[in-house]
Amino acid sequence: MSAAIEAVKRRLGKLAFRAAAIVVAGAMVLAGMPLPSVARGRGGLPIIRDAEIEQLLRDYTKPIFAAAGLTKQNIRVVIIRDRAFNAFVVDGHRIFVNVGALLDSKTPNQLIGVLAHETGHIAGGHLSKLRMELAHAQTISILTMLLGIGATFAASRAGNAVGGNPGLVALGAPQSMLQRSLLAYQRQHEEQADRAGVKFLTATHQSAKGMYETFKRMAGEQLFMAHGADPYLQSHPMARERLAALTEIVKTPYWDKKDPPELQLRHDMMRAKLYGFLDNPGTVARRYPLSDQSLPARYARAISGYLHGDLRNAQAQIDALIHSQPNNPYFYELKGQALLEAGRAREAIPPLRHAVAGAPNPLLIEVLLAQALIATNDPKLADEAVAYLRRAVSSDPDIADGYAQLAMAYGRKGDLAQADLAAAQAAFLRGDQRTARQLAARAKGRFPVGSPGWVKAEDILGYKPPRGPGPRRAGH
Repeated sequence: MSAAIEAVKRRLGKLAFRAAAIVVAGAMVLAGMPLPSVARGRGGLPIIRDAEIEQLLRDYTKPIFAAAGLTKQNIRVVIIRDRAFNAFVVDGHRIFVNVGALLDSKTPNQLIGVLAHETGHIAGGHLSKLRMELAHAQTISILTMLLGIGATFAASRAGNAVGGNPGLVALGAPQSMLQRSLLAYQRQHEEQADRAGVKFLTATHQSAKGMYETFKRMAGEQLFMAHGADPYLQSHPMARERLAALTEIVKTPYWDKKDPPELQLRHDMMRAKLYGFLDNPGTVARRYPLSDQSLPARYARAISGYLHGDLRNAQAQIDALIHSQPNNPYFYELKGQALLEAGRAREAIPPLRHAVAGAPNPLLIEVLLAQALIATNDPKLADEAVAYLRRAVSSDPDIADGYAQLAMAYGRKGDLAQADLAAAQAAFLRGDQRTARQLAARAKGRFPVGSPGWVKAEDILGYKPPRGPGPRRAGH
C-alpha cells in the first residue's frame, strides 16, 4: 500500500501544477535605452518603462485605488510588451497590463475600466483566496485518491480484472473535479471584480461605459472563438452572461459623462508614442499621414523619424513639438534621447535636465540623464550620475538599466567593488543568475567583511529561485 500512496503523492504534485496552469491560462486568455525602454523582468516578461506613460497610468489609478482603500498598498501598473489585449494581477502590489490594452483602448475611460476591474481583484484578495481554494481542493483530491487506491487494492486482492475496477475511475475523477471547482471559483471572482470595478468608478464620479464597451467588444470575439464551448470549463463568465450582469449595474448617474479633453489628449499622445516606437515607419505613416497635423500624429512621426530616419529632420520635428508645448517635459526627454542615441551625449544633457526639472515623477528621466553624463567619458560628471542612479534604484529597485548604468558610473570613478556589485544587481534583475553570482563573488572579495556592500553581494550569492508552478494569476 505504501508504494501506491507514494504514487499518489507524485501524482498530486503534477495535479497541483496542472491546477495552477489552468488558473494561469485562464487569466491570460482575455481577453541601450530607447523610450519606452524595454527590459526583461525577473519572470522573463518584456517590460516597457516610460516616464510619460507611467505617470498617465498613475493618474488613472490614483482615484480608483483611493476608492478601493488601497492607497497605502503602493500598487503600480506594469506594462508588458505584448500586443494582445490583456491585463492581470499576480499579487497585491502590481497590475500587469499589455501594451495591446493601451493601444486598443480608444478613450481613457475604456482603459480606466480595465484597471478598475483589476483593482477589484486586489481589493477582493482573490489571489490569496484562490491559493486557499487550491489547497482545499487538493485535500479533497487526496482523500478521494486514497479511497480509490483502497478500492483498487481490495479489488486486486479479490482477483478482479484491472480493466473493470471502479477504483481506477475514482483515481481519475479528482483532476476533473479540481479543474471544474477552480474554474467555477475563478468565474465567481471575475463577476465580483466586475461589480467592484463599477463601484470604484461610481465612487470617483466616472462612467462605467468604457468598461462595458470593452467587455462588449471582447464578448463578440469570445462568441466567435468559443462557439460550442463548455461554460463549466471557462475561467471567465460566458460573454452573454457577463454582459447581462454588467447591464444591470453599469447605468450609473455618470453613464454619459465624457473624459475631459485634456485627458483624452494625453491618452492619444500615449498611444501615438507607443505606435511610434513599436511600429515600422510605413505603418506609422499610414496610421498618421502627413495630412494629420494633430499633436499626437506629429509626436508619432517625430519618434519614428528619429528611430528610422534622418536625425536632423527628426530634431526639427521635435523642436516644433517643443515650440507648440514649451512646458511639456516629455518633448525635451525625446530630444535628449535622440541626441544621446546619435552619440551626441553632451548636447543631450541640457534638454534632459529640462525634462527632469519639469516632469512630475522624473525618476526614469534621471536614469537617462545619468546615462548621458556617463557617455561623455568625463570623470567630473560621474559623481552627479551616481547620485541620480542611486536615488533611482533606491526608489525603484526593479530598474535593471539603472544598475547597469550605475556600474559604468562607478567604473568611471575607479570604484571597482561598487561597480561589480551594481553589475551583479543588474544581471540579477535581468534573471541572469549565473552572471549575477559571478559578479557578486568578485564584488564580495573587494568589500570589507560585514560591510553593506559585502552583505548585498552575499545576498545575491545566497539567493535561491522559488520552485513550483509559479504565481497564480487573476485577470480579465
